[in-house]
Amino acid sequence: MSAQQQVQSLLDFIDVSPSPWHAVKSVEARLADFQFVKLDETLKWDLQPGGRYYVIRDDSSIIIFVQGQKPLVETGFKIIGAHTDSPGLRIKPNAAVGMDGLLRLGVEVYGGPIIATFTDRDLSLAGRISYKDNHNSIVSTLVKFDRPLLRLPNLAIHMNRSVNEEGLKLHKQNELPLILSVLAEECLPQAYFAQLIQQQSGCDAERILSWDLAVYDTQKGVFWGAGNEFYANSQLDNLASCHAALQALLDNEVLENDNTLVCAFFDHEEIGSKSNKGADGSFLSDVLQRIAPASVNNREYFARALAKSFVISADMAHAYQPSFPLAYDPDHKVIMNKGPVIKVNSNQRYSTESLSQAMFIDWCEQAGVPYQKYSHRSDLACGSTIGPITSASLGIRSVDVGNPLWAMHSARESAGVLDHGYMIRVLKRYFGAPV
Repeated sequence: MSAQQQVQSLLDFIDVSPSPWHAVKSVEARLADFQFVKLDETLKWDLQPGGRYYVIRDDSSIIIFVQGQKPLVETGFKIIGAHTDSPGLRIKPNAAVGMDGLLRLGVEVYGGPIIATFTDRDLSLAGRISYKDNHNSIVSTLVKFDRPLLRLPNLAIHMNRSVNEEGLKLHKQNELPLILSVLAEECLPQAYFAQLIQQQSGCDAERILSWDLAVYDTQKGVFWGAGNEFYANSQLDNLASCHAALQALLDNEVLENDNTLVCAFFDHEEIGSKSNKGADGSFLSDVLQRIAPASVNNREYFARALAKSFVISADMAHAYQPSFPLAYDPDHKVIMNKGPVIKVNSNQRYSTESLSQAMFIDWCEQAGVPYQKYSHRSDLACGSTIGPITSASLGIRSVDVGNPLWAMHSARESAGVLDHGYMIRVLKRYFGAPV
């Protein structure tokens, strides 16, 4: 598959995955093509050597694994971790409010988005709703509005003369509610919104109990640049890493090797990972312990397996943007289309250390993939990933890597076409594909 085809596959994946819940559903659909079996955490698992399995927790986190033929104490777990969520806006419970002839939806800021980038865009809603079915059981279903439904219009420059000098600043409580509709006199805002959800989901409005709804940009992903060397879409951080890991795993040469391979895609990374389905919860540990053979499932065996294991924490990296040279360490400029980035931070905001760094470099060289190294400016606060969390909780050696990205946490991010293919190649080599 060419670099362009790999990126087109990524763009298609993102376009049908406007929320973490949809992202997991998209991954699940891809796994069906490779005969992966879905497991239920409440039931006993009967795992077979060479078996292909996955388990979903709360609809938006998923762990995929291939049961190895060799003993875990010899191979350990080969793990790639990424996350399904992206910063943005989420709809509040009592969202619909009528004011001054307009119906607006109240939102809450999720994570750390560049809020100004959500203005003047064709926005809509996607996520899940929970409701009572005909048997009076509480169930959930996905919902997605495929058309532009909402907007956050900017204030005219005539009323905000300093916007180009001071930047656009939006009050999170008062200025972020999104315009949904003209308010008819007989319209009750909450009832009107409930009817909209009913029309889109097919669930009776009176049965709907609650929702998790994310605001998303309806513009599709595109290639851009004079030679189509770049691409843009929402949620590249971090669905691009999820897609690369999945592509690496779903390769026949990878699937047929003898190692125990794991892809763990978590929700809630953007808000600290501290939840039952986040990387700072028990999900990964619970699954890894159940993968260990029941006949030898004891603490010593599991500890020995972990000591042989490795985690690649895959999350996007800050590409150098020449319009803002003072934002970067001049000795650590990450360039688009020059290969995956090894992220280093001595304060362990990234989990990389010299040995794990050297191991990833070796995999890159074996795969014929260029690589880069990134260190944040010493006078700026550095972000973090699931790498340090996972490495600390399980005691597994880890490296933090990612592909170069412009406008991280914007509603519209950009990356380099060649880099996505490079990342897939090195992750395949890590998983055991032949050189």
